[in-house]
Amino acid sequence: MSATTLSRPVSPLVPRFAAIVGERYVLTDPGDVEPYLIEQRDLWHGRALCVLRPGSTAEVSAIMKLCHETNTPVVPQGGNTGLVGGQVPDESGTQVILSLNRMDRVREIDTASNTMTVEAGLQLIRVQEAADGADRLFPLSLASEGSCTIGGNLSTNAGGTAVITYGNARDLVTGLEVVLADGRVMSTLSKLKKDNTGYDLKHLFMGAEGTLGIITAAVVKLFPKPRSRETAFVGVADPRKATAFLTLAQEMAGSDVKTFELMPRVGIEFMLKHCAGTREPMNTTHRWYVLIELATQLESGLSETMLSLLERAAERDLIEDAVVAASIDQRRYFWRVRELLAEAPKYEGGSIKHDICVPVSKVAEFLDEAFVVCAKMVPDSRLVAFGHLGDGNMHTNLTQPVGADKEEFLAKWIEVNAAVHAIVAKHQGSISAEHGIGVLKRDLLPGVKDPVAMEVMRALKKTLDPKGLLNPGKVLA
Repeated sequence: MSATTLSRPVSPLVPRFAAIVGERYVLTDPGDVEPYLIEQRDLWHGRALCVLRPGSTAEVSAIMKLCHETNTPVVPQGGNTGLVGGQVPDESGTQVILSLNRMDRVREIDTASNTMTVEAGLQLIRVQEAADGADRLFPLSLASEGSCTIGGNLSTNAGGTAVITYGNARDLVTGLEVVLADGRVMSTLSKLKKDNTGYDLKHLFMGAEGTLGIITAAVVKLFPKPRSRETAFVGVADPRKATAFLTLAQEMAGSDVKTFELMPRVGIEFMLKHCAGTREPMNTTHRWYVLIELATQLESGLSETMLSLLERAAERDLIEDAVVAASIDQRRYFWRVRELLAEAPKYEGGSIKHDICVPVSKVAEFLDEAFVVCAKMVPDSRLVAFGHLGDGNMHTNLTQPVGADKEEFLAKWIEVNAAVHAIVAKHQGSISAEHGIGVLKRDLLPGVKDPVAMEVMRALKKTLDPKGLLNPGKVLA
């Protein structure tokens, strides 16, 4: 039997699930179930008892009550865009996949409170569009925003390109609605900016990857929509100059600095080689590039701020050249270049990936050391190091040497990860900045997390999910 078929005949539980959600929303046919069993990197393949697609919090609650009664494990799933295997069932065939993508309503927009109440299955791009329709901004922005869901974003505490100003996903939430392992519903859908009534429980569930409860709705923060925006593509000599340029930008523009992304020349070359319709973003070439974006509620003056910033940076020898987007199309192309950096290396063969964070002041030093270590471990490999310099989150993805055997190269994954993560630890960083733990980094977690913190995490899991039914095998072994 293949890895993408059901592991056994239809379970007697299926009619009971159907009584909750309706027969059409219980998937058991292998062809219907298959898309839920794999993820985009094709690293994990699972099997499932069935896929359930509830349409309301009440149905999620009823499902969990039944699963609790029958000791049936549940894997919550949103847009299935996760990169660490947290949304994929294991190979036992005993787990139920709980897909939340039917729960996609905007329940309320309150512009006076600057909040919006949304259900977990709403795609991130639709959250952004709903905010825009109310003349507001929801700032969370990811490459997968057309398919990922807000529930998945919150469950993994997603990051993205605007963390420098607005923070991670958890910083954009005032309240949650969560279904617990036994089916009880904890509703703290508060719009309040101030609430000191005991423990702030919502933070337990954001970043927990569905292991403590199932997020079904959230109150998210809205912000005034920028009235002007300036975007520039900048050539720099090295990450140290880029970091100094970031410091200058924040000194001159403050919170108007909304994006500060670092990109290497090798990533641009991969993009030009493999991605149709691409071209050099600048007339000059550079070893490194920065995508910087300023935005403000003021309708004028931002262009002058950007030009003054670039002039001063050039005077201080922090940048080598710069192009300011002269049109919406040019701005969009700059952003396309940044987004393609994650895709282009796959056409060069195997890639050993990292999602790390170090203090901003240590990014350049970390990259220097990572280049040396990776070159020593895998001669002629190409390190495509890019990411969110504004918050210290770098995706240091090592691409195989030209002509190398892909499987032989990928066999070095654990060894290379250990070496890169050792540099991260040296600089008091994190081995997971925005992708989560899932299965990929589960066994690494005890080696990098404070032992007492691990004990507290296990105690919380045992208290909230004593039967271990919620996303078993993820985050905690």
